[in-house]
Amino acid sequence: MHATPYIVSDVMTHTVAAVGRRAPFKEIVQLMQDWKVSALPVVEGEGRVVGVVSEADLLPKEEFRDSDPRLRSSGGTPTSQLRRLSDLAKAGAVTAEDLMTSPVLTTHPDATLAQAARTMARAKVKRLPVVDAVGLLEGVVSRADLLKVFLRADDEIAEEVRREVVSRLFPAQKSSIHVDVRDGVVKLVGQVRDTSLVPVAARLVRAVEGVVDVDFDLTRHVDPAPPKGAPPGGTRSSGSA
Repeated sequence: MHATPYIVSDVMTHTVAAVGRRAPFKEIVQLMQDWKVSALPVVEGEGRVVGVVSEADLLPKEEFRDSDPRLRSSGGTPTSQLRRLSDLAKAGAVTAEDLMTSPVLTTHPDATLAQAARTMARAKVKRLPVVDAVGLLEGVVSRADLLKVFLRADDEIAEEVRREVVSRLFPAQKSSIHVDVRDGVVKLVGQVRDTSLVPVAARLVRAVEGVVDVDFDLTRHVDPAPPKGAPPGGTRSSGSA
């Protein structure tokens, strides 16, 4: 049974296609078609990642086939003009070295899925090469790979919530708290002595990989009042004067 958090090596694609710096344009297109991917790592030596070439790097070849951009007279911001210059350069490129984006964003096998997702979101990329401590290619992780955790079985999620959340936060009441998971939505029902821990439980449950949402029906447990005449502590003492 897997304990969270999941890490990149749990979901990444280990067998991947890559190209060298001198890979020709047509070979790159063919590899993308054969492997059904939108980008390829560019490696050198024993597999050190030096860049990535994507479909976006290849498209200027077609975009500028029958026209040249008028960079100086077309207006726009300096940033957009520089981007046009870069695209024009790539339109004339014929090898991976001239097409690739470098330096390239990468991640490591022991990075959490949340860390990889944040890197992709900030850079607006669909996949990241996975490299070891010295930069050698070990695989690729994509957006689709990060979503695999939502395929976890409901029973597996429920067991982890009981073990990692309920048993730790509410050890005295764990047997009276029912955990139900349907389609990744977790619901906790029962009574707890300290309702101030409910927000903490919500945060911990949401941190469990594969959880889609959390719902609570937890009320405060109140100990029954002791019988009338009973001494503090709820028991009668006996003895002779």
